[in-house]
Amino acid sequence: MATFTTPETIGTDTKSFLWLLPLTAAVAAVYKALKLREISAKNFVKETSILFGTIILFMVMVAVALYAVACLLTE
Repeated sequence: MATFTTPETIGTDTKSFLWLLPLTAAVAAVYKALKLREISAKNFVKETSILFGTIILFMVMVAVALYAVACLLTE
């Protein structure tokens, strides 16, 4: 019962960030499953892969921008 009342500690190391990949893949798959009018295996995998890559690319771009802002502010 105590595991539901204490917060989970999520680290900021590389291993913790790698858990974002399956979460992003699941979000992309569910989103495309809901938005595609006709689902074929080839089209679904292609669209999901494109969305997955777009999400990851955007997260990397935001991380780099935030890192640059943090470096500018701390110098």
